[in-house]
Amino acid sequence: MWGRSKKKMLDAGKHAAAFQLKTLRGSNESLDGILAKGPALLAFFKISCPVCQLAFPFLERLSASTALQVVGISQDDPASTEEFNRRFGVTFPMLLDAAKDGYQASNAYGITSVPSLFLVEPDGTISTAFNGFSKRDMTALGDRGGIQMFRPDENVPEWKAG
Repeated sequence: MWGRSKKKMLDAGKHAAAFQLKTLRGSNESLDGILAKGPALLAFFKISCPVCQLAFPFLERLSASTALQVVGISQDDPASTEEFNRRFGVTFPMLLDAAKDGYQASNAYGITSVPSLFLVEPDGTISTAFNGFSKRDMTALGDRGGIQMFRPDENVPEWKAG
């Protein structure tokens, strides 16, 4: 398309885009409110995404860390997101980036595929950004959080495109 620039996902080193999204319970949560509690891994996803379904049980392990927070950002409706959480054992906080609001946060972060993950430091700087499933990057997140992401007996792919 002439004259249109391709959306680019925010990279490590950039400042995270501010947002305010609804929780599954209907209250509002902002990036500033999240970061006031410490570093946060923002995990953008869609419930129908097979790579998200692969990644989120491992992110659930990471959510046990006291060194960083894990926050899911669903591009789906509340009922579908709740069902995803039940099906894949996800208990960490979820925010809703609604279609009716134009996917405000997803667009601000330049999301073109899911899952897309951003580790945001308390000062708002993105220290890690990747999309798809990367065993190496997930292991590094686990190291940062003091969590073993993968057990030796698990057959985990090195990489899956989002």
